[in-house]
Amino acid sequence: MKRTDTISWDEYFMGVASLSAQRSKDPSTQVGACIINTKKRIVGIGYNGFPAGLDDDKYPWKKEGEFLDTKYAYVVHAEPNAILNSTVSLDDATLYVTLFPCHECAKLIIQSGIKEIVYVENKYQEKASVQASMRMLADAGVALRQMPKVRVVVERD
Repeated sequence: MKRTDTISWDEYFMGVASLSAQRSKDPSTQVGACIINTKKRIVGIGYNGFPAGLDDDKYPWKKEGEFLDTKYAYVVHAEPNAILNSTVSLDDATLYVTLFPCHECAKLIIQSGIKEIVYVENKYQEKASVQASMRMLADAGVALRQMPKVRVVVERD
């Protein structure tokens, strides 16, 4: 008899996004993303961090201060990293992401052809950036779906 206690597709793909978030070196916010196509195949993954090739020790991780002295001038979000890492067209794809996308990420999501976003947290929903994101995504017909946080266990020796 086969197992019946397997995780759902949503849990699986959000688990991949959550696991990807654990690669982020950001001390305050770790975000992961996983893009799947219509055949439920993973076609892109990403997490928030500095652009490839930049030394993580030479750039700031601070959230406060002058713009050039904060992470905000340099960090690439998980969603654009997943889009840039994609292996095929993203038309009609679904994006699983651990944190609701900001307005800059929303523009890239819409342009890439992604038609659904599944997310866990929307802790910045009162911020103008997320409100702009929600407006653009709604007008572009991108479906939004929130799901509970997925617990990912990683054992290390």
